Amino acid sequence: MRKQLPKKDILLVSTSTTHGTGYLEHCQNEVKELLGDRKSILFIPYARPGGISHKDYTAKAREAFEAMGVQLTGVHEAADPVAAVQQAEAVFIGGGNTFLLLRQLYANKLIEPLQKRVEQGMPYMGTSAGTNVAGKTIGTTNDMPIVFPKSFDALQLVPFNINPHYLDPEPNSTHMGETRETRIEEFHVHNRQPVVGLREGSMLRVKGEKISLLGPHSARIFLQGQKPMEFKPNDDINFLLEAY
Repeated sequence: MRKQLPKKDILLVSTSTTHGTGYLEHCQNEVKELLGDRKSILFIPYARPGGISHKDYTAKAREAFEAMGVQLTGVHEAADPVAAVQQAEAVFIGGGNTFLLLRQLYANKLIEPLQKRVEQGMPYMGTSAGTNVAGKTIGTTNDMPIVFPKSFDALQLVPFNINPHYLDPEPNSTHMGETRETRIEEFHVHNRQPVVGLREGSMLRVKGEKISLLGPHSARIFLQGQKPMEFKPNDDINFLLEAY
């Protein structure tokens, strides 16, 4: 019997807003392609630790999706968050603090329902922290551990880690301190999985057994014990889906 191909349909965006653009404006075409003819999406606003309420964060996301002809509801508005995920046409997890986001996903028992729905083919979109939690663990987030989640194990929708907002060293800086590359190399002293350094404006698109890099920039990919590699959009990066 032929092996059944995975149905995953995922868009992982480094950031929700790039310089000079509105919220999700830079990735609008990719979002439309992900959603196809679906007319609703469930938003998970758990990542924001303060400064904006779940209600206001959801209103901001709703405005962006309504401009695309898609109705958005917040998971916090549902009486049963698990049922909301189980019934959703698509899910979007926004940015903020990755530690807080993952803690809330565990607390609301949404890890397994999200994994199951994505395995069934439900489109998943993440930006920033929402992209972080799609990976194997949150060990390569840039965020401060302001809370302690049940585990660092994330949704594991892809078998590698991601470092959104990846920054290259400033060659003329005299006060740079540790670089992102240094920190990821330290991560690989104790962890095997690849890490994708995703620059601002860049996205990863997973469709079944294929993964592609979208956007204007190359991505820096780190494998344990090897020199970092640069991959441009349209380069073959499918080896990432075969990672351990």
